[in-house]
Amino acid sequence: MASPLQRLTSNPKQLFFVDGLGAWVSAFFLSMVLAKFEPIFGMPLNVLIILALVPGFFILYSFGCYFFLKDNWSPYLKGIAIANSLYCLVTLGLVMYHYEKLTFFGVGYFVVEILIVGVVIFLEFKASLKRT
Repeated sequence: MASPLQRLTSNPKQLFFVDGLGAWVSAFFLSMVLAKFEPIFGMPLNVLIILALVPGFFILYSFGCYFFLKDNWSPYLKGIAIANSLYCLVTLGLVMYHYEKLTFFGVGYFVVEILIVGVVIFLEFKASLKRT
């Protein structure tokens, strides 16, 4: 019996759905939760808004791929995996830059987000290497 992660890598269409859903969750938390409770997390509001815009674009890309791609998933999976990787690197850089302002909860949020997105990146790269 295949694990849930194995099922995802064998079904690229589902990976696009998971990525789009995850991007929606990130955009929501950054723009609605962390922004509203900025003092609890410590990341400046202008940074949160910019960070929230990026997954907003990823939502469109991933759900667009989910609904409209019929085959040749590999380059599109690699594309979103690279974009997610860059997003994580930028986020990590912003966490380091604003570290003195961040609270325990702020650092915790961004560490968890980067770890979760890291798992998705791994699955996307793994699935993109499989023959379709």
